Amino acid sequence: SRDLVQIDRRFLPKKPGYSLYLRPTIIATDPHLGVAPSKKALLFVLLSPSGPYYKTGFAPVRLYASKQYTRAWPGGTGGSKLGCNYAPGILPQVEAAAKGYQQVLWLFGKNYLISEVGTMNVFFYLVNEEGERELVTAPLDGTILPGVTRDSILQLAREWNEFKVSERYLSMFDLIKAQSEKRLIEVFGAGTAAIVSPVKAIFFDGKEYDIPLNPENPAQQSGKLTARFAETLM
Repeated sequence: SRDLVQIDRRFLPKKPGYSLYLRPTIIATDPHLGVAPSKKALLFVLLSPSGPYYKTGFAPVRLYASKQYTRAWPGGTGGSKLGCNYAPGILPQVEAAAKGYQQVLWLFGKNYLISEVGTMNVFFYLVNEEGERELVTAPLDGTILPGVTRDSILQLAREWNEFKVSERYLSMFDLIKAQSEKRLIEVFGAGTAAIVSPVKAIFFDGKEYDIPLNPENPAQQSGKLTARFAETLM
C-alpha cells in the first residue's frame, strides 16, 4: 500500500479536508456461483481522491433516528467492513433524505440504544448526571465498526485528558434527557471519508431535537470540540 500511495500521490488534492482514500478489498474469484466458502480470492487496493463527504462540506447535518430499521445486531456482521452491511442501509438513507435529513441515526433494541450514524461512528459530548464532562461513543461489542477515525479521536481525547472518555451506550431517552436539561454540548459523526461531521438536529418519534453547536460563536458551523478534532486530524 505504501508503494501504491507513492505512485499515486500526485492525485492527492492539496486542500484542507481532502485526502487520498484507500480501500483494501477482497473478493472471491471461484469460477462458479454457490453458497459455500471460497477457495480462491483476490486482494486489491482501491485509491481515489476524496473531497468533503457531504455536499455542504464541513457543515452541520440533521439526522433521522429510525425506529423501523436496524443496522446491526449481536451475532451478526456489523463489526466488519463488509458490503452486506451497507446495502440494507440504502433504502433507509433514501427515505431519510426525502424527509430532509442527511443521515440515519441507527438505533437498537427496545431502549433505542444509539449505535452509529450512516456509515460512521457517532460521538456525544455532554455533562453526565454526575456533573462530569464526558465524551461518549458506543463500545466495540461486535455490532460497531472499529473505525480508525474513531480510534484516533479516542486516543486524542485520552491524551488531552481534559474530560472523561467512555465507550458505552447512550439510549435516545438518555440523549433527550441530556438535551432537555441543557447538559448536551455537542454531537458529531466520525469516519474515514467525512473525518468528523457536526450534527445540529436529530428527529425521533415525531419530534426534532436541536443539538448545540457553538453558542459563543453562532457563525461557527460546529461545536468547539468537533472543530478541534477536525483541525487536529486534518
